[in-house]
Amino acid sequence: MSKQSAPLIVQCPTCDKPVVWQPSSEFRPFCSERCRLIDLGEWANGEKAIAGDPLPQAVNPDADKEDDGW
Repeated sequence: MSKQSAPLIVQCPTCDKPVVWQPSSEFRPFCSERCRLIDLGEWANGEKAIAGDPLPQAVNPDADKEDDGW
């Protein structure tokens, strides 16, 4: 007879509410769509970032210039 373990419970990254980690928790690791969208907005606004080395310069140095009519 197998022993069933208790479900994993994590904290919502936005509001710290407990979230049961299971398929029925649609927005996991977030508790709700609202918390998921708040987090997404923070990434989009540059409030959150993954640390690392800066990106290399563009291969084409003229890539950011206006179209020269080609």
